Formats: sequence, structure tokens, C-alpha cells
Amino acid sequence: MSILAPKEEDIQKMLSAQCHIGTRNSDHMMEEYIWRRRQDGIHIINVGKTWEKLMLAARVLTAIENPQDIIAISARPYGQRAVLKFAQYTGAASIAGRFTPGTFTNQITKQFKEPRILVITDPRTDSQAVKEASYVNLPVIAFCDSDSPCQHVDVAIPSNNKGKLSIGLLYWLLAREMLRMRGTVARHAPWDVPVDLFFYRDPEELEKADEAQAFAAEQEGGAQQWAGAEAPPKEQPYSEPGAMEGFAAPAAPEAGFGAPPMPPAAPDAAPAQNWDGNAPNAGWDPAANNQTWGA
Repeated sequence: MSILAPKEEDIQKMLSAQCHIGTRNSDHMMEEYIWRRRQDGIHIINVGKTWEKLMLAARVLTAIENPQDIIAISARPYGQRAVLKFAQYTGAASIAGRFTPGTFTNQITKQFKEPRILVITDPRTDSQAVKEASYVNLPVIAFCDSDSPCQHVDVAIPSNNKGKLSIGLLYWLLAREMLRMRGTVARHAPWDVPVDLFFYRDPEELEKADEAQAFAAEQEGGAQQWAGAEAPPKEQPYSEPGAMEGFAAPAAPEAGFGAPPMPPAAPDAAPAQNWDGNAPNAGWDPAANNQTWGA
């Protein structure tokens, strides 16, 4: 059908996210979806068949009356955020992280569920969920790489299920097509949900981004505070003429430890003395001083 044909921008997004890049190994059940093999041994997946299987999976999921009967599962860290966002926008249930054995087969467990269909991110990583689905006859839709085992998989979507960009884009496309087939989103208008919400984000990168935002907010607050007050005086370089005018000399350091020693005070001025031997000494009587001792 022409209405389900892919647009050029959709194909460009899939190529940019490297949805067509496979692995060096290939499974015999995935050979029909492989276009060719590069010189370095990497298998290239046919993007046209990826789109066809996406449309088929969307039509199958739209046929489920209660969206809660759909469970999206991802034990791979790169797909956990995509699974949660897929469940949020489509109304489905999700299991992100470790899959508890017995969720579909053991009624005693607290996490026991009875879904009608499963959406698997990686058949190899989520092998426990695929195995239990085969026990209770649950249909399985899975994103399969060139080396993924397709046993007990009913609808295999050939794609790169190891890249964080690829997984996020595939879940975004599947959720958009489901909403379009339900009539919730108009097909001629773009979906207002950005694809970035489905991408995996590293916790360390989130912390760095929060710190950068907080630092930027502090800088903006400081700039606004300076803008409200008077501008500080501009420092005048010493090379300009008149820069040293009004410059006060530094005060002398106080006497104490570490201060340079103070010079001794000058003595009081003594009366001028006449050292000339010929001049008579005023007030000196030679007869009075001519005394004989012992007389």
C-alpha cells in the first residue's frame, strides 16, 4: 500500500542511526534479510525489509484491543529507556531490566502476567522471556540482528539491536505507526514527540549536564546582580598619562616582628666647644686647681 510506503526522511533517519549495520556473523534464518557483506566482514541489512516488518508489527499490535496486553521487554541497558517510552505513549506494559523467571508460567510469583503478545529487543539477551512465551503460546515480535536466533519468534524485524541510537529510533517508529493506525496521530502531520526521548542516556552525562546547567544559572544570576548595581570603577593602567596622579604612598609598617629596624634617634645637640688651646677657657681658675695633695 502506498500509504504505508516509507518517506525519504524516515529512511535517512534509519541510515543515520545505523539500523542497517549488522555483525560479522549471520544466522541461517536471517540470510533473507541481509543485503550484502562488506569487505571488513560486516553484514548489511536490507532497510526496505526492515520497514516492511515494522509496518507488519504495527498492524499486529494495533489489532490488540487492550494495550495493556502488550508487553515490551528489554534487558539490554540501551533499550530500557526506549521500552519505557514506548509503553508510555502506546499504553502498553513494559519490563525494563532483569526478567524474573516464571513471570508468564508461575502463578505464585508477584510479577505474574498474562499478556497476549510480546515485543522483544534482543532474542539472545531476552531468551528467558522468549522461552516462557513458547510455553504459554504467546506470539513474539523481536528486533533481530544478523546473528540473532529466530527460534520461537513470530515476527522478526531485521535491524541493528545493539546500538543505542538504532534501538531508540526503531521503538519510536513502531510507536508512531501504532498511533497513526489507531487514528490518534494524523499521518500527514509530524509526530510532536522527539526521537531523542527514546535514546539511552548515560547517568554520568546526565550529572555533567545538570552541573553545567547549574553553573550557567549561577553565572546568569551574578550577571543580573551586577547589572542592577553600579558598574565597578575601571582600572587605569600605569602606562597611561596621569595614571599615577592621586596615588598614595604605602604606609610605613608598624614596628614589630618582621619590620625593618628603626634607626636610632639622634642625640640632643651639645653646646659648641672650642678646642683651640690658645683661647682662654672661660670660668676656669688655674690657681684654684693648683692644689697639693697630701700637704
